[in-house]
Amino acid sequence: MSSLTIECSKCGARHTLEVPQSVNAAADPELKERVRSGALFTWSCPHCGTLNLLNFPFLYHDPSEHLMIVLSETPLGAEGVPEGYTGRQVRTPGDLIEKVKIFDAGLNDLLVEMCKFVTCQELKKEVPMRFVRLDGADGEMTFTYPEGGEMQLVAVGFNVYEDCAGILRRNPHIRESVTGLATIDQAWLSQFFR
Repeated sequence: MSSLTIECSKCGARHTLEVPQSVNAAADPELKERVRSGALFTWSCPHCGTLNLLNFPFLYHDPSEHLMIVLSETPLGAEGVPEGYTGRQVRTPGDLIEKVKIFDAGLNDLLVEMCKFVTCQELKKEVPMRFVRLDGADGEMTFTYPEGGEMQLVAVGFNVYEDCAGILRRNPHIRESVTGLATIDQAWLSQFFR
């Protein structure tokens, strides 16, 4: 645990919270669920009741899946990822939650980012999409994106994921560019698809 001093976004009251620095998802499923639901990254001000979002450095480790995800706004080096592990760096709690959901669904985040890119192209929209869920093994992937002050949902057939897997097989340089604690997002993907 570490101490985090925060200021309420509404009333300005300052408080000190004890927050975990990491989770071993296999050993602490309750804390994993707090990460996955986003509850770990929210705090209700005891003074005015305002719900505040928290962003603090955090390590998500799932040894059963050989997965490490580091939440840090500061770019990190590629060192420290154990052999055979998938290493990712994210910059916001929302990014961390999305990655956990992607890997929990048994999906490859490179392919999911490609699916989001393709979906944006099909919709003719430049919007930040987030993965929400996979319905069934061969079912639809659901994404969400903001539009007109509301969150929109779009369902995409699993065939899009399979098509993206084919693109990745035909372009191994994309997969080979991922090393260490890679930041896999739309900005990263745009270097390959302009």
